[in-house]
Amino acid sequence: MNPLVRVEDVGDGVTLLDARWTPQPPPALDRFRVAHLPGAGFVDLDTDLAAPPGAGGRHPLPTAAAFQAAMRRLGVSDGTPVVVYDDRDASVAGRLWWMLRHWGHRDVRVLDGGIAAWVRAGRPTESGDPVPVPPGDFTAGEPRDDLLTAEDVPAFVKDGVLLDARLGPRFRGEVEPLDPVAGHIPGAVSAPTFDNSDADGLFLPPERLRERFAALGVTDDRPVAAYCGSGVTAAHEILALELAGFTPRLYAGSWSDWITDPDRPVATGP
Repeated sequence: MNPLVRVEDVGDGVTLLDARWTPQPPPALDRFRVAHLPGAGFVDLDTDLAAPPGAGGRHPLPTAAAFQAAMRRLGVSDGTPVVVYDDRDASVAGRLWWMLRHWGHRDVRVLDGGIAAWVRAGRPTESGDPVPVPPGDFTAGEPRDDLLTAEDVPAFVKDGVLLDARLGPRFRGEVEPLDPVAGHIPGAVSAPTFDNSDADGLFLPPERLRERFAALGVTDDRPVAAYCGSGVTAAHEILALELAGFTPRLYAGSWSDWITDPDRPVATGP
């Protein structure tokens, strides 16, 4: 199933989830109150899609039970299609897409271009606070084998391709606005996730994405995984890799988890 859905193909009978988030003001909930897709529920990255920050990084994965409870509260059911979106480029919605699929939802897609594409198409929006909905019956089942842990990384980089989805200056260690240590995981390849999208936040065509990843060393016979700062935008990279025809894994803890152990090596430079 194509993980993307275009504005014109969003039909009735789907559960819409708004996953907008940014570390800068205004808060995502305020933007939701101004305008959101009709009937959409609001997903809070920090409380619905992550456990409290700590040893696992800034946005560690929650337990399956906690995620199941959050999704049921938002009306997500196993037999109902889900469409998730954010502002424009799926840099946050990708995390929700990945998590729902990781724990077994069979029909979840990302709105290509987010709410920006919806508004450009002249589609209506709503304003106001999130409206309570009847609880869903989503069951977080056996997780997919699509997760990479810090313990897996050293062996993985010997034979596979580990993509760093952060911007180049952060990869090189020139700046680090969010984490206490700058640099990247030794052996990783810089692959800024925003290069997967066009100026409108729409994903590039699959053939162009495949060319991009091939230039970074990704091939069908090498395992590939992605990480970022805290495992959010890296899920966008995972989605792009799947569009390109690859089967990637996500290091969900990412850089903010890697640096919690001072014995793990750090690299800087290109």
